[in-house]
Amino acid sequence: MQVFRHIPSRTAAPIALAIGNFDGVHRGHRAILEMLCNRAAELGLAPCVMTFEPHPREFFSPATAPARLTSLREKLEMFEGAGVASVYLCRFDSKFASISAQAFTDDILRRLNARLILVGGDFRFGADRTGDIGMLRDAGFAVESVPDVTVNGERVSSTAIRKALADGDLKHAAALLGRPYSLSGHVTHGDKLGRELGYPTANIHMLHDRPPLFGIYAVKLSGIAEEALPGVASLGVRPTMKINGRPTLEVHLFDFDQDIYGRHVHVIFSKKLRDEEKFPDLEALKRQMAIDEQMARDYFKNES
Repeated sequence: MQVFRHIPSRTAAPIALAIGNFDGVHRGHRAILEMLCNRAAELGLAPCVMTFEPHPREFFSPATAPARLTSLREKLEMFEGAGVASVYLCRFDSKFASISAQAFTDDILRRLNARLILVGGDFRFGADRTGDIGMLRDAGFAVESVPDVTVNGERVSSTAIRKALADGDLKHAAALLGRPYSLSGHVTHGDKLGRELGYPTANIHMLHDRPPLFGIYAVKLSGIAEEALPGVASLGVRPTMKINGRPTLEVHLFDFDQDIYGRHVHVIFSKKLRDEEKFPDLEALKRQMAIDEQMARDYFKNES
């Protein structure tokens, strides 16, 4: 899969193009990608995606923008897995935000030689969101709107998934996503406190400071063995050790003692065990960590 960080002057061949933020690449997004690849194959076009970085809401209101469900790398990996041939990654800055709907149509979509455009039913584009599907059709583009996807009568959306994750309802989030929720990143060096307490952890570097979930979880870690390894994870600000700490993701793997620094891994969240809390001292924290580990072990034992 090719990733373009600019819009070329003209694509060599016509393409089928899906446009959206695709945060989470959930079941609704996957329906768009599946339709994109199917229709592209029927028409002899390359299936392509246009997405934006950062998320437009992060640009317009960084303090109140919703937590990201997926990093850019995770999105790109899932696009490739879905069969996308090329991704046009548009940097969403003040210049891009000021592009009129007409200019977006004439200067971007025509340069991409978009023979077919696929979007969600609520798609809007251009400065002040003045462009819509009707405008694209009036400009001569073939446009197909992909219907909403529902699960048990509920519309699948990134907002609904964020709420489920914040509520600790991982089962519901997985139903909307079409897979268990996960976060990925490289294993980095931490302060080694977990090792001192008898619970060595892999510290997972997160690119964004506002994850969509917090707490203590039974997890599995993929990326270091043929099968995902079980463990327990803490995702939070570590209030027992720090004041105004940065959100940190730490994973303690069961019966594991290997050097995995620098590895890129996926933390798959299986069950929320409890909320994060501040303990009076490290001994109290250590006692709770033993309880957390046993709860996670029991969960995976019963799961199998």
